[in-house]
Amino acid sequence: MPDSYVRRILNANIYDLVLETPVEEAAQISERLGNRVLLKREDLQPVFSFKLRGAYNKMLKLTEEEKARGVVAASAGNHAQGLAMASKHLGVKATIVMPRTTPQIKINAVRARGAKVVLTGDNFDAASEYATRLVKEQGMVYVHPFDDPDVIAGQGTVAMEILRQVSEPIDAIFVAVGGGGLCAGIAAYVKYLRPEIKVIAVEPEDAACLKAAMEKKRRVRLKQVGGFADGAAVAQIGKETFRVLRKTVDEVVTVTTDEICAAIKDIFDDTRSIAEPAGALSLAGLKKYAGARKLQGQTLVAIDSGANMNFDRLRYISERTEIGEKRETILAVTIPERPGSFKEFCGLLHKRMVTEFNYRMGDPDRAHIFVGVQVVSDEDRRELIDELRAREYPVEDMTDNEIAKLHIRHMVGGRVDGAEHETVYRFEFPERPGALFNFLNKLGGRWNISMFHYRNHGSAYGRVLVGMEVPPGERGKVTAFLDDLGYTYSEETDNPAYQFFLK
Repeated sequence: MPDSYVRRILNANIYDLVLETPVEEAAQISERLGNRVLLKREDLQPVFSFKLRGAYNKMLKLTEEEKARGVVAASAGNHAQGLAMASKHLGVKATIVMPRTTPQIKINAVRARGAKVVLTGDNFDAASEYATRLVKEQGMVYVHPFDDPDVIAGQGTVAMEILRQVSEPIDAIFVAVGGGGLCAGIAAYVKYLRPEIKVIAVEPEDAACLKAAMEKKRRVRLKQVGGFADGAAVAQIGKETFRVLRKTVDEVVTVTTDEICAAIKDIFDDTRSIAEPAGALSLAGLKKYAGARKLQGQTLVAIDSGANMNFDRLRYISERTEIGEKRETILAVTIPERPGSFKEFCGLLHKRMVTEFNYRMGDPDRAHIFVGVQVVSDEDRRELIDELRAREYPVEDMTDNEIAKLHIRHMVGGRVDGAEHETVYRFEFPERPGALFNFLNKLGGRWNISMFHYRNHGSAYGRVLVGMEVPPGERGKVTAFLDDLGYTYSEETDNPAYQFFLK
C-alpha cells in the first residue's frame, strides 16, 4: 500500500505553483527540551498552509471535460484557499462551501482568489452536505479536502522534501491530524523509505477522531467536536486516510487548548511568525511526547502547517499560553477576612510573581481570592499548593478548570444573596452575527436569569455561563428544555469555581 503512494508522491508535478518550504531549527525550544527541534515551514506557502499541495495535485489529475464542469469543495478555510488558488491558476471555475462559523480572514482570502463562496450550516458536515448537493444538481467535480488519493499524494510531498532536506538521522516526525490527509501522505512516504522514523499523529483532545478510530479499530463519528483548532475540527477520520494511517502511524498524541496556545507562542519566539491553532498542533504534540518520555538528544520534526489566524483570537491565546506552558497556576485560596491577611498570604509566595488577583468582600470571616501565580513546572505548582495547605490555607487548584479560565476570572465578586435555587449552565453555540441574540431569544423568560457571562474570543463558538433560578420541582423541565434548545451545554452548579466565588 505505501509503495503506491510513493509513486503518486514522486509524480506530483506541483512545483510550478507550490513552494518547497524550508526546514528550520527552532533554537529556543530545542534548548529548552534538550532535543533538536526542526520546523517544516508550510505556513510560508502562498496560501499560508500546506493545503495548496493536495488541491493543486488533484486539479492536475482532472480531465479537460471535468475542468469545464467546474469544481466544488466544502472547507473551513485552508483547503478552500488552496483550491481557489489552484483553480485560478488553471482557469477553472471554483465554488467553495464554507460553514458560517469560518473565520472572516479565510472567507476573504478565498474570495480574493476568485472563487465563489457559499456560506451554510455551522460545521464541516453541513457544508459538505450542501457541496454534495451541488455535485448532483449542477454536475460539478467535488474535490475532497482530505479523503482522496491525489490530495493525499499532494500533501505527501511534504515528507519527500523533509527527507531530502534533513541529512542527519530523524527520530520522529509529528503531524497534525484533522481529516488525516497530510498525515497519511507523510506516513505512507516515510514508512516506505525510512521505516525507522516514527510518525506521530497529533490531535486536539476535543477533536480526536483518529485516536477514537484507532481504539475501536474502525472509523467512528465524534458526537461533539471542539472548534478552537478549526483547521483540525473533523468529527470522523477519512475512509482512505484511516486505511493508510492505521498501518503506518506509530502513535497518536492528543493536546489541550492551553498546550496549543503555548506552542503558538513557541513558534512565534523562534520564527516571529504566528501559527494558527491547527498549525501549532504538531509542535504541541512534540513537546508533550518528548516531555512524557524524557527524550534527550533526538532530532524531532514538527510540521508548522498553517498561519491563517484571526487577529482577534490572539487575546484569548495570550491568556492561555502561560498555563499551557506550565508557567502559571490558577488557585482559589481562602484567607481570613482581617487586616493584614493578604500581606501574610503574599509573604508565603516568596519571590513568585502574582499574575492575577481577584477578590471582593462577601463574608465577614473568610475571603475567597482568585489568584494567578507564576510557576516553572507542574511539580513546582504542586509544591506551592502543598506549602499553602501546610500553612493551613484551604486551596483549590483551578489551573485545569475551564469555567474558571473562561468566565470566573472576569466575574469574581459578583455575588447576590437573593438568588434562590440558582442552577448554573455552561453553553457553546456557533459564533456568527446575531448568535447571542438568538441564544437569548430561545432561552426566553421561563426561568429568571440570575447570572450571565459571555465573552467573544474571536473563535468559531461563543461561550456563555448562565445562572437561572430553578425551583427543585422544575429541574427535569429545564433539562428537557435545554435538550430541545439544541446547543451544547453542561451543568456547572457543583463546579468549585462557581461555589467559591459566585454562589
